[in-house]
Amino acid sequence: MGVWIKERQTTGQSRACARNSPEKELKDMKWTEIIVKEFGHPTRSVAGWLISKLLTVCNRVLEENTVQLCGIRPEDTVLELGHGPGHGLQSAAKLLTEPTGRLIGVDYSAYMHQMASDRMKDFVASGKVTLYHCDVEAMPLADSVVDKVFHCNCYYFWSDLEKGATEIHRVMKPGGLMVTTLRLSNWPQEPYMTALRDSGFTDVRMEDKQHKNITFQAIYATASK
Repeated sequence: MGVWIKERQTTGQSRACARNSPEKELKDMKWTEIIVKEFGHPTRSVAGWLISKLLTVCNRVLEENTVQLCGIRPEDTVLELGHGPGHGLQSAAKLLTEPTGRLIGVDYSAYMHQMASDRMKDFVASGKVTLYHCDVEAMPLADSVVDKVFHCNCYYFWSDLEKGATEIHRVMKPGGLMVTTLRLSNWPQEPYMTALRDSGFTDVRMEDKQHKNITFQAIYATASK
């Protein structure tokens, strides 16, 4: 009996060690790194597919609210940064009813660019929407062409906040408005707001917003030139 108890205790200890083994911890760390990387740059992979579904669930309400907060006019030229699967693009495109209304989207994930291109294919074919697979720090746009800019849960993945903010300021028309939405509990906002001010944006401010049971923050910035 004593031998059986001892063997059982030993087996239990072995299993406990296995659960906390360095190999398992390393494996868990690798998966965490993969998920974090995929959030910033989803790829055509199992992890990337899961992230695209998660972005759809988590960001859709924020994106739709961001579009509304921009005050888009039918004739505006609008830019979405880090458009992901394209739900925000869909919401914005419906508001650009004038022939001169244009929508531009940029995303540096080839996977997200393709997903959004498929979702927006009719708008792209008509010339109403143009999508670019590029970095926010180097957009293939002329100076002072955009009226409104919006993005959601995006700026924390930029490699350089100041370069990104400066590039956005370059493509915006004088007096153009940018709206950023986020969940404050998840991400710091001060470095981003400081980069906006240093890049020439004015009236940079953050407001708390509510949509049903969801609380989020909206950061506004005006391109002064």
